[in-house]
Amino acid sequence: MNEPGVEDGSPDGDSQSPSADSQSPDAEWHKTDKVDLTAERESAGLDDYLSELSESLVGLAPVKQRISEIASLLLVERVRQRLGLTTLPPTLHMSFTGNPGTGKTTVANTMAEILHRLGYLRTKRLVSVTRDDLVGEYIGHTAPKTKEVLKRAMGGVLFIDEAYYLHRPENERDYGQEAIEILLQVMEDKRDDLVVILAGYSDRMDQFFASNPGFRSRVAHHIEFPDYTDDELVEIGERMLAQMNYRLTPAAQEVLRDYVARRKEQPHFANARSIRNALDRARLRQAGRHVATGIVSIDDLMSIDAADLLASRVFSEESEPDDDD
Repeated sequence: MNEPGVEDGSPDGDSQSPSADSQSPDAEWHKTDKVDLTAERESAGLDDYLSELSESLVGLAPVKQRISEIASLLLVERVRQRLGLTTLPPTLHMSFTGNPGTGKTTVANTMAEILHRLGYLRTKRLVSVTRDDLVGEYIGHTAPKTKEVLKRAMGGVLFIDEAYYLHRPENERDYGQEAIEILLQVMEDKRDDLVVILAGYSDRMDQFFASNPGFRSRVAHHIEFPDYTDDELVEIGERMLAQMNYRLTPAAQEVLRDYVARRKEQPHFANARSIRNALDRARLRQAGRHVATGIVSIDDLMSIDAADLLASRVFSEESEPDDDD
């Protein structure tokens, strides 16, 4: 039984209860006023950012869907607040998990833009760091390093890549725990002025959260980034080349498809990152080939041929990890 004057679900009595005039379902504005959420989306520029994300990133359909859902939730929360409906400050800290080269940093930049446009962040700044930027090498070094990073990121997004390296329980003299404690405190106290995104491999992030439940309780959105398919990786490669005014010859396109299938079976494959490295090496080979020829056409300078890709060790009998990475 509730104590006198205390409503269900409100331990502080009526201090959190909506007023009858402004927040009751029977209020006059609630009956008559309507909100054009389409106009709200256009005003915030959400469609532009989400369209840019969809066009710039190949694949990742579940990630794009989740980002769209988060953006819609925050838009509705902003409208509710403006109308005087009961709202709580949203918890915006996130976890991006998946293999390297799956677009986590790109999506983090988009989230910074969206959160700024919706008024949840003062700036669209994204500060990307790793353990080395946060953890010191001796006593008294970690706290100032971590606080300096937080100072730079305040008002925007702090992106911590491979966040699980902050926690090294096997090393008793490791200073990562000090950085973790500072981060947890700031994530709680400054959650209205800083969004922290933790990123890394899925299995290692699970272990990290299990060892540091304080992080799990502060992270509201866990987003898994899937690996790209072979076709998606070929398309990514073609887009990368097109941005630099290169293109694959038909023969090279087939070789790239074969390269992708082979490279995925080797260690240290990093999705789009591995494709970019392979194409950088192909451009080096193409340049050496043309310089040796002497006189070439503009079309030659723009074309990556099969031979430029086939020189990779991926196609050697040893099947060792590719030196492109």
